[in-house]
Amino acid sequence: MPMESSGRQGPSALAGGSEGADRPPARPTDETREIEALERLKARYCRLLDAKDWTRWREIFTDDFVSDTSASGGKRIEGADAFIAFVRRNLGSPRRPTVHQVHAPEIDLTSETTARGIWALEDFVRFAPGLDMRGYGHYHETYEKEDGRWRIGSSTLTRLREDIVTPLFSIHVSDRIRRWLAMAAGSRSG
Repeated sequence: MPMESSGRQGPSALAGGSEGADRPPARPTDETREIEALERLKARYCRLLDAKDWTRWREIFTDDFVSDTSASGGKRIEGADAFIAFVRRNLGSPRRPTVHQVHAPEIDLTSETTARGIWALEDFVRFAPGLDMRGYGHYHETYEKEDGRWRIGSSTLTRLREDIVTPLFSIHVSDRIRRWLAMAAGSRSG
């Protein structure tokens, strides 16, 4: 049974406000409960990533999870275990704290066991003392319900902006700078 929109009611209707003053508060629908479960899933994604709890973080992905950060200068990684290993290698040090904040979810249930969503993202990564990155963008994701639990099936990161921040200055990392950095990194590894 495809469901295309969130179907959520306004806050005053849910709280029994003026729109429904003579009616009792609306009860959550199955669709609302599923969307709230997906919102909690994404909240766990951020919390467990920033806490560097790799074992519990792995549990929120399907085995065949696909991460694609190529649009923002990264790469495509297939398989949840490969993705966890990559992130752990790059962000796993306790000296490299991260902060991931997501908000403004746009979630559509596409069937009883699948969904898609877009999340606004702001993230922070400490590369070294006094050298930080603050980024802004969106996660475009798919979800699958397995054994009664939602998991992330794919995630594509798009960036609107990245800033390198130091105590003395801040640099906006434009597409031109990102291409130059990618070429420089490629020439060192090749």
